[in-house]
Amino acid sequence: QVQLVESGGGLVQAGGFLRLSCTASGSTSSIIVTHWYRQAPGKQREVVATITSGGTTNYVDSVKGRFTISRSNAKNTVVNLQMNSLKPEDTAVYYCSAVVRGGNKFWGQGTQVTVSS
Repeated sequence: QVQLVESGGGLVQAGGFLRLSCTASGSTSSIIVTHWYRQAPGKQREVVATITSGGTTNYVDSVKGRFTISRSNAKNTVVNLQMNSLKPEDTAVYYCSAVVRGGNKFWGQGTQVTVSS
C-alpha cells in the first residue's frame, strides 16, 4: 500500500507560478512511476506529467516548457511539479498517482489550482 498527499495548490494570477508536492508513504520502494493528473470542471482527468523510478519524464503537449516534474530524493517519497507561466486553462484539481510493481495504482486526494486572468 502507498499513501499519497498533495500540497502546494492555491490561487495565482496568469503568468505566475506554483509548486506542487506529492509526498508518498508506505511501500514507497515499490513505486515504479509517478504521475500528476488534473481534472478541470466538466472535463476528463488527464495526465499532465510523468516520472519513472529511473528518472525518465514525460509531459502532455500543453504544459511542455512550462511544467517540470522532479523527485526531491532518490527514495521516491516526494515528487514535485513546478508550474511556471500559468494560464487560466491550467485551472483544475491536480492529483498525484503512483503505480507500483504488480500494477496497482494509488491516488492522492487532490489539490486545487486556480489561475485567474
